[in-house]
Amino acid sequence: MTTTGALKIGFAASTTPMAQTAWAALTKRYGNVSLDEADIIVALGGDGFMLQTLHSTQALRAPVYGMNRGTIGFLMNEFNEDGLVERLEAAEEAEVNPLSMKATGVDGTIHEALAINEVSLLRAGAQAAKLRITVDDRLRMETLVCDGALVATPAGSTAYNYSAHGPVLPIGSDVLALTAVAAFRPRRWRGALLPKTACVRFDVLEPDKRPVMAEADSRSFANVTSVEIRSEATVRHRILFDPGHGLEERLISEQFT
Repeated sequence: MTTTGALKIGFAASTTPMAQTAWAALTKRYGNVSLDEADIIVALGGDGFMLQTLHSTQALRAPVYGMNRGTIGFLMNEFNEDGLVERLEAAEEAEVNPLSMKATGVDGTIHEALAINEVSLLRAGAQAAKLRITVDDRLRMETLVCDGALVATPAGSTAYNYSAHGPVLPIGSDVLALTAVAAFRPRRWRGALLPKTACVRFDVLEPDKRPVMAEADSRSFANVTSVEIRSEATVRHRILFDPGHGLEERLISEQFT
């Protein structure tokens, strides 16, 4: 990333002691401006805090560079107090679009949220969920009996999607992963790859007997009857990585570990 003049850095940190200690050291050494004035935002924490920072700053002009001060750091760069300005100036940028979720509750309430990683539906009771899947207004599966299902972006494909045995998606692939969680019928159905432009709808069958919750990047909504998911092309998140350690390389490397 090319910059001119003095680089204005805005730091954000999670509440963990490790992140707060890093924040104190880095702001003392490099200064600190408000996030809306920053050329670059540096997020200190784990992947969860990085997602939180991306969501909270999506209306700002500055890209976000994460440094790992948490337990998971797939979206983060290695932490080092030295040479930060040089690292920021040399950083590579990846741009990702989030998913938009529109969930309808059993009481008719509409919940809307954005998800950078994935939107998931999970059973919220003792019995498996029953879901009907429609893609672009075309019925694709009458009944999926499962613990849940999710739609993941390429950026989020190595998170919950990968743990559920979904595919790792190259960052520039323009596809979404639809992945089942512990599918019972059809037995061991893994899911499907869909174009990024697809609109996916899940209808919850027997919602009173088999309650389902929806999550968008860990924002939870209980007792939903339907969920519509699509890529939100009007919103873009800019993420910075050290050269040679960008999202594309990380997604490839993850498949060989």
